[in-house]
Amino acid sequence: MPKENSSEVVQPFLMGCGTKEPKITQLCLAAVQRLMTHEVVSEAAAGNIINMLWQLMENGLEELKLLQTVLVLLTTNTVVHDEILSKAIVLCFRLHFTKDNITNNTAAATVRQVVTVVFERMVAEDECFKGIVEQPTPVQGNTNRRSVSTLRPSAKDAYMLFQDLCQLVNADAPYWLVGMTEMTRTFGLELLESVLNDFPGVFLQHQEFSFLLKERVCPLVIKLFSPNIKFRQGSSSAASPAPVEKPYFPICMRLLRVVSVLIKHFYSLLVTECEIFLSLLVKFLDGEKPQWLRAVAVESVHRLCVQPHLLRSFCQSYDMKQHSTKVFRDIVNALGSFIQSLFIVPNTGNPAATNAPGGPGAGGQGGSLITQAAFEYRGTWIPLMTVSVQGSAKATYLEMLDKVEPPSIPEGYAMSVAFSALLDLVRGITSMIERELAKEEEEVAVHIGTNVYFLSTLLLTAVSLLEAHLVWEEMVSACWCGLLAALSLLLDASTDETATESILKAELTMASLCGRLGLVTPRDAFITAICKASLPPHYALTVLSSNATNLNNKAYSIQGQTVQIISPSSESHQQVVAVGQPLTVQPQGTVVLTAKNIQCMRTLLNLAHCHGAVLGTSWQLVLATLQHLVWILGLKPGVGGALKPGRAVEGPSTVLTTAVMTDLPFISNILSRLFESSQYLDDVSLHHLINALCSLSLEAMEMAYGTNKEPSLFAVAKLLETGLVNMDRIEILWRPLVGHLLEVCQHPNARMREWGAEAVTALIKAGLAYKHNPPLAQNQRLQLLLLNPLKELSNVLHADIRQKQLESVLQILQSQGDSLGPGWPLVLGVIGAIRNDQGESLIRTAFQCLQLVVTDFLPTMPCMCLQIVVDVAGSFGLQNQELNISLTSIGLLWNISDYFFQRGEAITQDLEREEAALQKQAREKGEPLNRPFHPAPPFDCLWLCLYAKLGQLCVDPRPAVRKSAGQTMFSTIAAHGTLLQQSTWHIVVWKVLFHLLDCVRKSSTTADKEKIESGGGNILIHHSRDTAEKQWAETWVLTLAGVARIFNTRRYLLQQLGDFFKAWEVLLDHIQSAALSKNNEVSLAALKSFQEILQIGTPVKDSAMPTEALALAVMGVPPVLIDPLSASGPGRHLLRSDSMLERLTRYNGAELQAPPQGEESALEDAALWWSAWNTWYRTGTDSTRPPSGGTGTDRPFFVPSQPFLTALVQIVPALYQHIETGFSMEDLRKLGVILHGAVSIPISSDASPFILPSYTEAVLTSLQEAVLTALDVLQKAICVGPESLQVMYPAIFEQLLLFVEFSCKPPQYGKLETKHVANAKYNQIQLFTPAEWVALNYVPFAERSLEVVVDQYHKTACHKAVINEKVLQNIIKTLRMPLGLKYACPSESTWKLAVSSLLKVLSIGLPVARQHASSGMFETMWPELANAFEDFLFTKSTPPDNVSIQEFQKNEAIDVEVVQLISTEILPFANFIPKDFVGQIMTMLNKGSIHSQSSSFTEAEIDVRMREEFSKVCFETLLQFSFSNKVSTPQEGYISRMALSVLLKRSQDVLRRYVDDERLSGRCPLPRQQVTEIIFVLKAISTLMDSLKKTQPENVDGTTWAQVIALYPTLVECITCSSSEVSSALKEALGPFKDFMQPPVSRVQNGES
Repeated sequence: MPKENSSEVVQPFLMGCGTKEPKITQLCLAAVQRLMTHEVVSEAAAGNIINMLWQLMENGLEELKLLQTVLVLLTTNTVVHDEILSKAIVLCFRLHFTKDNITNNTAAATVRQVVTVVFERMVAEDECFKGIVEQPTPVQGNTNRRSVSTLRPSAKDAYMLFQDLCQLVNADAPYWLVGMTEMTRTFGLELLESVLNDFPGVFLQHQEFSFLLKERVCPLVIKLFSPNIKFRQGSSSAASPAPVEKPYFPICMRLLRVVSVLIKHFYSLLVTECEIFLSLLVKFLDGEKPQWLRAVAVESVHRLCVQPHLLRSFCQSYDMKQHSTKVFRDIVNALGSFIQSLFIVPNTGNPAATNAPGGPGAGGQGGSLITQAAFEYRGTWIPLMTVSVQGSAKATYLEMLDKVEPPSIPEGYAMSVAFSALLDLVRGITSMIERELAKEEEEVAVHIGTNVYFLSTLLLTAVSLLEAHLVWEEMVSACWCGLLAALSLLLDASTDETATESILKAELTMASLCGRLGLVTPRDAFITAICKASLPPHYALTVLSSNATNLNNKAYSIQGQTVQIISPSSESHQQVVAVGQPLTVQPQGTVVLTAKNIQCMRTLLNLAHCHGAVLGTSWQLVLATLQHLVWILGLKPGVGGALKPGRAVEGPSTVLTTAVMTDLPFISNILSRLFESSQYLDDVSLHHLINALCSLSLEAMEMAYGTNKEPSLFAVAKLLETGLVNMDRIEILWRPLVGHLLEVCQHPNARMREWGAEAVTALIKAGLAYKHNPPLAQNQRLQLLLLNPLKELSNVLHADIRQKQLESVLQILQSQGDSLGPGWPLVLGVIGAIRNDQGESLIRTAFQCLQLVVTDFLPTMPCMCLQIVVDVAGSFGLQNQELNISLTSIGLLWNISDYFFQRGEAITQDLEREEAALQKQAREKGEPLNRPFHPAPPFDCLWLCLYAKLGQLCVDPRPAVRKSAGQTMFSTIAAHGTLLQQSTWHIVVWKVLFHLLDCVRKSSTTADKEKIESGGGNILIHHSRDTAEKQWAETWVLTLAGVARIFNTRRYLLQQLGDFFKAWEVLLDHIQSAALSKNNEVSLAALKSFQEILQIGTPVKDSAMPTEALALAVMGVPPVLIDPLSASGPGRHLLRSDSMLERLTRYNGAELQAPPQGEESALEDAALWWSAWNTWYRTGTDSTRPPSGGTGTDRPFFVPSQPFLTALVQIVPALYQHIETGFSMEDLRKLGVILHGAVSIPISSDASPFILPSYTEAVLTSLQEAVLTALDVLQKAICVGPESLQVMYPAIFEQLLLFVEFSCKPPQYGKLETKHVANAKYNQIQLFTPAEWVALNYVPFAERSLEVVVDQYHKTACHKAVINEKVLQNIIKTLRMPLGLKYACPSESTWKLAVSSLLKVLSIGLPVARQHASSGMFETMWPELANAFEDFLFTKSTPPDNVSIQEFQKNEAIDVEVVQLISTEILPFANFIPKDFVGQIMTMLNKGSIHSQSSSFTEAEIDVRMREEFSKVCFETLLQFSFSNKVSTPQEGYISRMALSVLLKRSQDVLRRYVDDERLSGRCPLPRQQVTEIIFVLKAISTLMDSLKKTQPENVDGTTWAQVIALYPTLVECITCSSSEVSSALKEALGPFKDFMQPPVSRVQNGES
């Protein structure tokens, strides 16, 4: 339906309404509403509808329905404008003022909604036209209210409506809303406020509306405010002649709301007007105004305080303009005065104070009631309420739109709002400024980073930044006094922890902000406030009072308002948490800290920690306060300067409550973190901090003079902490820091001094340890700067400081020794400043330093210092205070020599360079060069100095020193002699070494044999060293070893000296006589020396292979397993870092190049080695010859010890290397005799526990290992040697097989009675038997020999000599013994190893035997082998009763393996094997396949003990060879037939026997083993049938088939059996017989069937 016709449709309904019949009217209104919702009402129709509604209204009908209809009409479409719209709005207003309450409220709501709709339409209209550029409106001369012609329809309506609202509030007639009868000002103000608040855009975008705002709204507001301004609370007495209009709460409150909106949204338009409003607001806070007015005003101020950007605008627009009101400052100060005025109660007395709980009137018992948060100051008690969430101004009284009478304001409400406003103000301003500062820093950083800095942008940025900074500074300057006054007062009055926290946070953020903006006075003022609040009241602290005087008692006069800064009062009701000693001289003895003090302290810490960079000079305030607090709380410094709770030393002890005790660790932690964070400060701030600390420390030192009272170490500790965290820029603070600390080190107070030293040394150590950039190595100036204070400390006379100094030298060496460089003379000077008379502990510490220098740092120091080091070390060796230090210093001399050796070339160059410089100086002065051992080169002189020191110590009367020096001397000469010139060497050998050997031998022979009871003091002496003779014998051993070693390591060098052969013979002779001496120690040592000169590796207990042995391995000498006892031999190991390997790699000098390969030298070399072989042979023969005759007591004899024999045998491999070319069969025989003899020698029973391994571990003794090794070396040599050598193989096998027999038949040693302990099986080891000699356990040795035999045979089986000498037969023959004994062997492992060895040997040997079958070499072997099999598989020995079933099964598996070998390695090759041997094997298999059963088993064990598996394998082997797919030779066919017929016959027997037994047994079940056997046979038959089927028919002869078919009846008879297992096996066996079931074949006729 088109809209135009809507008037006609609507008409009937309007007429219906005209009847004024209630029911009809209702129906019609409903219908009209329905039409409207479908948007089918035209403008004309709408006009008619409104007119009809007007009539109804005038008749007072259906008022609620009318309102509803108007609302629907206006919200569903936009056709209603101008007069019709105004009529509709007036209609709603009229209904608002009826008698009926419900109607009034509904109408009020409708009016609000309609007003909103009108403005929303305007906004929507603006949206539509947003894109279209409008013609600029022609500005009219007279801007009266009619200038609306330029507005669009909806805008015009809105304009008219707003204008009339202003008219109505002003009690003037409306222009547009014609027909209004009455209106209230409160309602009008509410409507104005909602429009201004909801549609600020309208007023800001349209000039016409802005004009209304300026010309109509503001004057209206100012006019309506006037009664509030003039009113004074006290003045309107009844007597006053001119009555002043009283302020009216509903209007006043609504006006303030409007003002809030105006300021919030339209500040930019209404700068001047806002100035007036703000000034009014400030006035309303006056004390003379009514309470409710002040409350509402405070709420309004709070609303401003949460808008920091607005506050900044105030500051820019007013405070920063000349001749303008300082609005922002006034607001803050007014808030401050307001808060103060609440505390300063007029004299009339404050009733609140008396009846408030816990107020002064409540007395003592009331104190416990104060749980509510409150402020209390000089008797005035004001409770604190929660008025709004932080950062939002939620008002209470500004929202009371329904109240007509002013409400009563609860006590404390105004205070609470003012408090919130204050905090929000601080929070807002600081966060805004800080945000902008951060942003600005970021932008600058970005600009700098991208280098986009054109001059223009640079200038622009600079200008805008400057402006911003000026505004911020102005804001802070304007508000800080007022804020500080109010906050200090509140802090003092606060009794609530949370409130206190908020106040402190505000002061802290302000202090930090002032610091960042560089406003020093306000910064210090805020910090002072926090500091004062941290300390007890009236605490005498000069820094604070001097600083506060400028602020205190100084009233800031601000435009007539006085703001008094209040000094903290002491009578606050605070919980006491700590009582402590004051650090200052107080009139009273102790001071009291409250919880609030501690809380303030935490804030102070927080301030210093987070905002240290902006503190500048106020560090002094902060640190002084902290020092006093730390002292009162009794915190003492610990490691690194951190403070920990400690006990007070004297005076009444500090009393701390648990509350504060739990806080202490936190406080001490923050204190440390505070100084840690100093690393983030810039250099200037850091200097402020250091200066503050130094001046604090000076004060503390002053106070500590002349008293033994505990000093305050706060400043020293914190200087240390600050230095430690700022190592990266230590140079800028080192001088002031260390200069001050060195003064502290000289302080008479021990505790103070101790901490000074601690701080200095800790800083030096940290400074050296720190990774500076550039590193210290490249910054010598800094390094010397850091080390210098160490030297300074030597000037301090106090011993405790010297001890500290040395300890730190030690620590510096430990951590930074390798980077001291030019600092070395300084450090060595400190170490060398210690002498004998200085007491043992200092000597000890100094010596530790020296040790460290020598062990770790020789390479890093300049060479000129080495001489100093040798001197210092030598003097420590000769001192007589402390033997241990003497001995250790000899060790140091060794280390020094080692170092000289390693760095020889470098040192030589350095020294020569230095020498040249010195000579030049000497020449210039005309003096001779003054240096010890001058003509020799400087490096040799260094060595000679060293030998001179050692020479003095070698003849020391103290055996320990003598021994140590001797060892060191030899090792040094041996290891490092390569560096000496050749001429020097000649002197060393003849004048030093042989001379020393002579002296020692002489002293040994003449030494006193008297027993020495004790070694001085209470040291017990071991019996092996309890006479001077024994002590000298030790020295002899040592000397011999040393000389031998030198001959070993310097062989080539010595050979070039010319008389080497002579020396060699002398040495060998000496070694032989020593080895045959009857002293175990000397003889063993002689052999060690022998090993030494033959270049065998030195014994070492480590698993790691010594480098020396490694070198020998490189040269082809095998590593020798050396008897561990040698380690307990006399003397310490002479294993030194100098090894052949090192020399091989380090020196390519003449020493290691073999002499030129001329005949002569080669001969000479050979002569040396053969001379050594003869010595060895003589020694060996003499020492291993068994004693002849009886063992009567009349002839005591000497049995060589195991270590001796081991060493003897160990010489063989190395020696053999050199004589192998001439080694003959005869020599091998000689060797064999000695080896056999050595192994047979028993052990004396008192040594046996150390050598005999326990029987749980089968280990070889070292001697046995050595014997095998020797043979191994020979075998390897033969292996790679020429043909002539290889005939020795069988001899080696023979020797080894002899050893194998030891497992069952141990050897004899002469006629000596020995106790055999080899019976490992029963573990009956009685070591301490009456027999004096114990034979060894030869089982492991024999077994290892056997392994070697197998291994060697593996390698040499095909060898001609091995085949000719029948080695395989000998092996089998030897193995028959353990195989036959089987369970009767002494050790169970023996026969098991024998079997596995047999299997391995056969697997290698049988192919060889087959290959050589024709040659007849192996004829005699076969019977031997058959016997071995027979003996083993059907052994006569029974297994012991205690063998477990698992064991038995394992043993059976071994038997099975043997049978498998027969089936794989022997039977398939029957044609190469003697016939009777095969026959024997078949018999054996047959015998095996019949269950061999022993009667001794219980029923349960039988099935296992029957060797069922074994039988089965035998049977299967028979089966396997019973037929074969291809019969290649008659021989094979014969095996098959023989095996098959045996098999079938056996099956028939077993089945028959079973059937008979089954019958006889009746119901009794048959024995388990018989059932097993029958099942086994049945399975075998089915297997056999399968095999026959697969076989070619022509390979199976007729008799076989006959035998097979003959089984069938017997099988059928078994069907009756009762066993289910048998039945199932039977089923499988009968199955295959179906293939025999064929119809009988008919006769063949004419070739056709």
